[in-house]
Amino acid sequence: MNQAEIVEGLTRYLHFSGQVAFEADTSSELGVQVVGEGDLRAQFSAALDNIDKILAEAGMKRSDILSLRFFTTDVDGVMANYDVYADWIADAGVMPPQTLLGVNRLALPELLIEIEATAGA
Repeated sequence: MNQAEIVEGLTRYLHFSGQVAFEADTSSELGVQVVGEGDLRAQFSAALDNIDKILAEAGMKRSDILSLRFFTTDVDGVMANYDVYADWIADAGVMPPQTLLGVNRLALPELLIEIEATAGA
């Protein structure tokens, strides 16, 4: 993990809103449902999958990620499941700076982790 990253020559930036373990559900009031309720590992993976989808839509890849911010209601749980992220980012050949913050609650009480990211190309 890097403490800082020097970035030069970028022309496009992508700022992510917080990505969580949601999948589409047209029958629900919000149009989404929580994936992996009560399962931090599953939610971690689902949030990273959502980041992959947004990167692809923007014509970017994991190696374009400049920084990440993890918000969780269970810091110890994230640390115990950090391999989910480490394996996901290893393919990109980068280790962007990260911040991990413990919070009392996320937008829905079923959510255990939220990930913000910034990418540039």
